[in-house]
This record gives sequence, C-alpha cells and structure tokens, in this order.
Amino acid sequence: MSHSVTTWYLEQTAREQLAPAQAPPAGQGVRIARSEVPSPEFSRFLYTAVGGDVLWTDRLAWPYARWAEYLGRPGVETWVAYERGTPAGFIELEAHPEGVVEIAYFGLLPGFRGRRIGGHLLSYGTARAWDLAERWPQRARTARVWVHTCSDDGPHAKANYERRGFQLFDTKVGEEPEVPAPGPWPGAGRALPAGE
Repeated sequence: MSHSVTTWYLEQTAREQLAPAQAPPAGQGVRIARSEVPSPEFSRFLYTAVGGDVLWTDRLAWPYARWAEYLGRPGVETWVAYERGTPAGFIELEAHPEGVVEIAYFGLLPGFRGRRIGGHLLSYGTARAWDLAERWPQRARTARVWVHTCSDDGPHAKANYERRGFQLFDTKVGEEPEVPAPGPWPGAGRALPAGE
C-alpha cells in the first residue's frame, strides 16, 4: 500500500525576507539554546519525539557512528526550544560551503504544538541560518536558506514557513509506502482502541 505525498520546497534569498514571529509570553518560560556538544543520543531523541507522529523514518536506521559523524560536521547545528526546562522542539541547520543553508529538520513535540513556540523557534533558527549563510567562508555571492516540507508533516508546517517569509520554488508529488507512525519508541505512534 502507498499514498500520495506532496513535497513543497521553500526558500529565502535575502535576510530581509524573514518575518519573525512574536515570542511566547515571558511567563511561559521558553528559551532557545544550541546543543553545542554533538550527542547522537540527544539528537535521536529529538528526531523520534518530534517526528514520530508525522512519519519521519529516514534516520531511524542510522547507527551511532553515522549520527556522530553527521553532528560533528562543520556547519551542522542543532538549536533546541525549552519550556520551563523541558525540550519542546528543535531546528537543525546544515550549512553548505557555497553559502546555502538547509533547515534539515524542524518541529515540536506533540504536547508543545499550538503554544506559539514553533513560530518563535523557526524565526530564531532562520536568523541563525542567515548568519551561517552570510559568514560561511568561500560562500557564493548569493546566500540562500531553504527547507522542504510535505503533506505528511504537521497540518500547519507549510503555512508557518510562509508566514516567516519563505517562498515556494518547487512542488513535487509522489507515492510513499504506508508505514505506521513510529512514535518516540516502538508502538508509541499507534492509535489506542476506544476504552484503552
């Protein structure tokens, strides 16, 4: 079995296109910090906790060594949003030598969605992506920040990118195999029968 998936590719070609979201209220206790020490355990936790219900599966088979190698590369940064000390979501940036930065992953744990954290984290992460794009040694004359999202992601993902000033530059439609939502641990993504 398979299903149709639409993938949207969005970009900013100038820092001035970034339209920052309003920060959550100070009393909510939201802060954003870089995960500066490459930690495969922590990054895999974020990946599965955020992507488990929206079918992120491409990194599930990565062994520890591949996580470590990837996270240790120059230009790869993970920024984490915390609410009162608890990880709420993350944004992962991957800079390329030509001055192009990809937002490789971005999202919130399910319990933190709809609380004004996502727009704030995306704004913060995109501003940091522009820092990387503009300061990267040997960059091309035109820096660029881009991202892709798809119809399997959260229902508000594309709109959040567009509100932050990203513009659509390509759309692709394809078939993806049906897979159960993995959740942050085996079986966590399954819907419980009524009464459980």
